[in-house]
Amino acid sequence: MATVELRFSALPEHVRTARLVAAAVARRAGVDEAVLDEVRLAVGEACTRAVGLHQNVGITAPVKVSLIEEEKQFSIEVGDEAPHAVSGAGTRGAAGGDPEAEEDEMGLAVISGLVDDVEVTAGEDGGLIRMTWPTAPAVLPPV
Repeated sequence: MATVELRFSALPEHVRTARLVAAAVARRAGVDEAVLDEVRLAVGEACTRAVGLHQNVGITAPVKVSLIEEEKQFSIEVGDEAPHAVSGAGTRGAAGGDPEAEEDEMGLAVISGLVDDVEVTAGEDGGLIRMTWPTAPAVLPPV
């Protein structure tokens, strides 16, 4: 299992770099070329979300991105250190909701639309979005 780790200051201008690195590593890992645009968009959305959460709370810690190549899959984890309120059921979509929370939910909806296998975890110490794509087995040229 090969892993590439990327950490960047929570600034919007660094999101583009994270997208480019993610696409390059995904291509090398064997993710289908037809899916690379979805990888770029999903990583961009997840990183933009993490940057926004850090900036809203005033956290100076970097955003963390892990690109994980496994035997038959490629995963990207985007982590933030912003505290997330662990809310009870029924609090989502309340009238007069917080615009930042609505934007956050929209970002998660976009990611879910782009990636079939998404896990989102959040707690008081931060959150993590794990996105996974299948990879094609490496084809070696004939000798």
